[in-house]
Amino acid sequence: MLAIWKRDFKSYFNSPIAYVLIGLFMFLSSYFFNNYLSYGSSDVTSSLVSDMSFLLLFVIPILTMKSIAEDKKNGTEVLLLTSPARVTEIVMGKFLALYSVFLIMTGFTLIFPIILIVFGGPDLALILSSYLGFILYGAVFVAVGLFASSLTENQIVAAIIGFVGLFVLYTIKFLASFFSGFMYDVFTWLSINDRYTDFMNGIIDITSIVFMISLAAIFIYLTVRVIERKRWSQG
Repeated sequence: MLAIWKRDFKSYFNSPIAYVLIGLFMFLSSYFFNNYLSYGSSDVTSSLVSDMSFLLLFVIPILTMKSIAEDKKNGTEVLLLTSPARVTEIVMGKFLALYSVFLIMTGFTLIFPIILIVFGGPDLALILSSYLGFILYGAVFVAVGLFASSLTENQIVAAIIGFVGLFVLYTIKFLASFFSGFMYDVFTWLSINDRYTDFMNGIIDITSIVFMISLAAIFIYLTVRVIERKRWSQG
């Protein structure tokens, strides 16, 4: 697992993709941050982190699209499938590599709350809860993107599938409005944004933490199942 994590992690920084995505993410985040400061927003960090989560809709599918799809296209997937490593270890190694890149990208944005701390008096508890929500949110998004990459060998198709999947998750509360009764309750309960909003409001709910971790775990499990099916078909 660690070998796969190291290999994949290095591959992102041996190509322009990580640098371009992190640079673009920081540029847009800086733009939002400057706007909130200009308008005198009373809750800069929460508003900024909320906008950052929207950017993930576009950043994560591009980041994750090559993770497994590239191995399929280049034929290196066969080497992975015939290696002694278990499929779960392979998938977790790839997930951790992607998540490490995401955390590095998130780490760069800490410059914004640091600026607020130096020049103002922000609510530190709100900053911590907002970023906790964001890194959990990111874990779910990375897991969905990884699953999308396992479904095809075409990176563009993987990015599109990832975006559609993330968009459904992002708008699931809106989709709930088309239902009533039990189905409405189910869709509302599945709303990741409702739980994410709690973190933005400084509310750290253990059930929301468990929910996001579990949702990420489900998509990692689905990715394992997709690859296992491929391994058995080749066997």
